[in-house]
Amino acid sequence: MGVTKVLKLSLTCMLVFAIAGCGNSNGNSGGNAAETAGNSTTAPETTAGAATDAPKELTKVKIALDWTPNTNHTGLYAAKELGYYEEEGLDVEIVQPGAAGSDTMVTSGEAAFGISAQEALTLARLQKVPLVSIAAIIQHNTSGFAAPKDRNIKTPKDFEGKTYGGWGSPAEEAAMKAIMDPEGGDVKKVKLVNIGEADFFTAVKRDIDFAWIFYAWTGIEAELRGEPLDMLYLKDYAPQLDYYTPVLTTSEKEIAEHPELVKAFLKATSKGYQYAIDQPEEAAAILTKAVPELDPKLVLASQKWLSPKYKDDAVRWGEQKSEVWQDYADWMYGLKLLDQPLDVPSTFTNEFLPAN
Repeated sequence: MGVTKVLKLSLTCMLVFAIAGCGNSNGNSGGNAAETAGNSTTAPETTAGAATDAPKELTKVKIALDWTPNTNHTGLYAAKELGYYEEEGLDVEIVQPGAAGSDTMVTSGEAAFGISAQEALTLARLQKVPLVSIAAIIQHNTSGFAAPKDRNIKTPKDFEGKTYGGWGSPAEEAAMKAIMDPEGGDVKKVKLVNIGEADFFTAVKRDIDFAWIFYAWTGIEAELRGEPLDMLYLKDYAPQLDYYTPVLTTSEKEIAEHPELVKAFLKATSKGYQYAIDQPEEAAAILTKAVPELDPKLVLASQKWLSPKYKDDAVRWGEQKSEVWQDYADWMYGLKLLDQPLDVPSTFTNEFLPAN
């Protein structure tokens, strides 16, 4: 998935979250727990006269993706296909977010879990939206600014005099400035063009020089096309931009009312991502089988590139560090893109991750 889709969703949501409509701020739309706990419902107990060897009823759980299925999500599909969720007593449905977005679905109780990003969750918490990050899907930020090699963009200073294609968010220029300043570059010398959701490959042939992408998808696709890129990763130039994207979320309500379900879901999901880490080719085949409209060659190449990066240098898959959340929020606050400091301890938790 290109950044023109995923980063647009997360960063734009970060800046206009309150307007976008995220359901009731307490995540409770009324009714009983089965109706408001993210579709995490359990079938009634077996009656006294039923056979004792009857199969155990599974708890139905829904998880909303952040966009269309891709290799960021492989661990979920592996956990479902390999029976890891079933082993934990869960019947998991993986759904796309639709117009509302995954954050809204989790906040409103339509889904128990969702895929989001640190950028969006940071503002959500400041708007009193009770979302909590429970796992980092990828340990380090794999996004950055990319350009065809013939544009000769080798350092952030080379952005000067070039045309950037984005979607009009203040966060784009802020990120560009953050990596240009240390290199002696001037962001005011960059021409900014709003290309919306235009295809990256079309846009760079038409009217722009570079754009913001996730290398695991758009960058790998460029390799397969024989159109190599110069890629400047945000994390390599600005430590505060090495944030978690994407993350796995749930609501405060889900944690309070169904902590064992959250723990079980993460146990199975962790096994799914570990499978994708250990066996990228087999994991890619699982994703392709589940989502046959995806290009199998792109999925396989993307999976091989991304699998080592799920856990990377963390002690376990999903681990989050408070300094990563704090550094990014402090940076945004310093730019006045946030109106108050972030309460980091309430924003994420490692509590439900399985032990090593």
